[in-house]
Amino acid sequence: MRITLNIDTVINAPIDQVWHHWTSPSSITQWNNASDDWHCPLAENNLEEGGSFTYTMSAKDGSNSFNFQGIYDEVIIYKSIRYTLNDGRKVHIKFDATMTDGKDTTTITEEFEAENINPLEMQEQGWKMILDNFKKHVESLQ
Repeated sequence: MRITLNIDTVINAPIDQVWHHWTSPSSITQWNNASDDWHCPLAENNLEEGGSFTYTMSAKDGSNSFNFQGIYDEVIIYKSIRYTLNDGRKVHIKFDATMTDGKDTTTITEEFEAENINPLEMQEQGWKMILDNFKKHVESLQ
């Protein structure tokens, strides 16, 4: 039985823009990193049930690189994405259109099964840092 971790954020942007930046490969390469010394030089995304994705995560100094890959189990536009990572772990991302102070906002909630190598706190922090980068990227375009 795997442990499921949860993170979330509220983004000051309408759901259509949030969805676009979450799913567009040219946008994914702009925000998909946990720290400034890493980047995502390649993103491929076939956003449909049974489709696959591959995001290359690389240290900018070339010391490390890996592919974050999976298969989509369910895609409900502007609502939900479920996928299975190559190691069998499940991920569910929920998108909720909200209003905050009269402005369109979007809440993203990620539920992901933890892996068995790194401490839970480290995994949660890493995923949260990427989600925070996403928020920063989208809001910088407003």
